[in-house]
Amino acid sequence: MKENQDLDLIKRVKALADTGLVYAEDEYNKERYEELREISLKLLSSVSSRPMSVLDNFFMPEKDYPTAKVDVRGFVLNDENKILMAKESLDGKWSIPGGWADIGYTPSEVVVKEIGEETGLKCEVDRLMAVYDKRMHPHPPQPFYIYKLIFLCKMKGGQLKHGFDMEGAAFFPIDDLPELSEDRIVESQLRQLYKKATENDKNVYFD
Repeated sequence: MKENQDLDLIKRVKALADTGLVYAEDEYNKERYEELREISLKLLSSVSSRPMSVLDNFFMPEKDYPTAKVDVRGFVLNDENKILMAKESLDGKWSIPGGWADIGYTPSEVVVKEIGEETGLKCEVDRLMAVYDKRMHPHPPQPFYIYKLIFLCKMKGGQLKHGFDMEGAAFFPIDDLPELSEDRIVESQLRQLYKKATENDKNVYFD
């Protein structure tokens, strides 16, 4: 809990430094914000156990007001009310299909594309189910500030097969879930989404 609180504060310091670099007009203030940014990256390196050089290359200087990143995912049930999941190649664990929001695509277009690429299935979006702020849920600590958009989707065809960058694709019952990729989804979210889908609860959960 303390680690998560520290990480949130570090992210906030970095966001303030990035914002200052966008709007600072004189060299004195730019130097101060650059120093704050460097300090925040050093602290991130300490908390997240990632090398400073990696973080420095990963977090390019902001050229506009810094905002949260957006993760878009699809919740799909088959006729047996089993959940469609994909096995992530990065950690060998399972999540509902999805990924970062792509520029030039609407959120619903992103989720349809991601489901097709990761599982081989063609789907259409039914409705938005939830907007999760990852900070409010038991995900592992991460350097990003992330919102997650979860859409309920319905299968319209295709053949179940995992994509080139995934290790598997399958359906799982809610009470026999595989090891979850908790960077992407946690069990409490899956249970909430399952309940909303099976009970036809159309209210959108947020936060």
